[in-house]
Amino acid sequence: MRKLLAIVLVVLFASGCGVLYRQPIYQGNLLDKTAVDQLQQGMDKRQVMTLLGTPSVQDPFHHDRWDYVASRRTGRSGPTEVKNMTLWFENGSLSKWEGEYFPEEDSELAKTATKSFGPNLQKDKKKGGR
Repeated sequence: MRKLLAIVLVVLFASGCGVLYRQPIYQGNLLDKTAVDQLQQGMDKRQVMTLLGTPSVQDPFHHDRWDYVASRRTGRSGPTEVKNMTLWFENGSLSKWEGEYFPEEDSELAKTATKSFGPNLQKDKKKGGR
């Protein structure tokens, strides 16, 4: 009985410390696959910003290049994976883009965040909003 109790306690403590499951940590611009698929040559900067959001890097010396950078790391000491999507503009319109992003993880993360944080965001009755 004591061995079983000791094993149960070790498993409970280990699961609480994140030894069994390590959640991935995302930082940067999380691009949605449907938004990236909608990119077309000739779009102006406003249309691209509406689709993808504000770029994480706008080089002051190269106004016609936008970089969307995202990183993912699992656990505190796990390897960091960095993905970069670069867009180039000519005369204010999108000319080309290349790079990679986290398409499957981003859509799954968005679903999880909506489920997790949606019910917790309650309206403030005093202010009439969220």
